[in-house]
Amino acid sequence: MTETATRLNDVDIAAVGQLVEGIRADESKAQTTWAAHVQWNGAFASQARVRNFSPIASDEPTALGGGDTAPNPVEQLLGALGNCLAVGYAANATLAGIELKDLRIDLKGDLDLSVFLGLADGHAGFTSITAKVTIDSDAPQEKLDELHARVKASSPVGHTLGNAVPVDIVLN
Repeated sequence: MTETATRLNDVDIAAVGQLVEGIRADESKAQTTWAAHVQWNGAFASQARVRNFSPIASDEPTALGGGDTAPNPVEQLLGALGNCLAVGYAANATLAGIELKDLRIDLKGDLDLSVFLGLADGHAGFTSITAKVTIDSDAPQEKLDELHARVKASSPVGHTLGNAVPVDIVLN
């Protein structure tokens, strides 16, 4: 990467640098809150509104009684993890001067429906999640291994899923 480069991996290097410097100057800028509003649309369909974007639809497959009009919540969770990892790879590769030609992340999760359906007590969530990352880059394998370690160590969604996080669900 040259001193005059302003973009790598289509990432605005100056914007990322300004964010980092802003947080270094005022650590309170690192504390953020994110939000979503979900509206039920009947049966198993709903939609999430996030900021000013178009609603994100959700539904269950027909085998689970839904209309199969959109990904279900657990599929969206896998997608959220994959998207978070993609951001992490793009950001950290850019900061390390690594050019990414292609990045693919294939995710799968194992889930037992027994608890969700009220047939058993226990953990209703994924019992395991696997993300397989494929990177096409001319960077040496050692640099890609370092990149991978940095992304695993800093993924907000990965850390949220991998660690106990208090969830408070309140009925108004």
